[in-house]
Amino acid sequence: MNQLVVTKSKMQGGIWEGLVTGAGDTKPKLSVTHLENPLEDVTLTEAREAGGWLLQIPVPSEAIADGVQTILITDVETGAQLDSFTLIAGEALGDDLRAEVDLLRAELDMLKRAFRRHCVETT
Repeated sequence: MNQLVVTKSKMQGGIWEGLVTGAGDTKPKLSVTHLENPLEDVTLTEAREAGGWLLQIPVPSEAIADGVQTILITDVETGAQLDSFTLIAGEALGDDLRAEVDLLRAELDMLKRAFRRHCVETT
């Protein structure tokens, strides 16, 4: 049995694209889910020149929401998770970034004080 591998190629215009390899000429059976619900309009087309299958996943509107949303790509035959991608949006993200920037500023201020103290002590 071949081991399927999913490699992301791009995400543009709300469509995630990747290449599925390891299936040979047999179309792989994949499951793409968000919050355990199967996604519709997922396409898998043969891409001989790339040596695999082109997987296209339109991001559903319900996955564009505050917080962290994860889309899972699973091999139906083995149940193995092949890949996933995550969308992060909303106020939760803003709060996290602001907290991280505040922490970095505090650390930078501490380093500036220590450096200035070192310069005074060594002159």
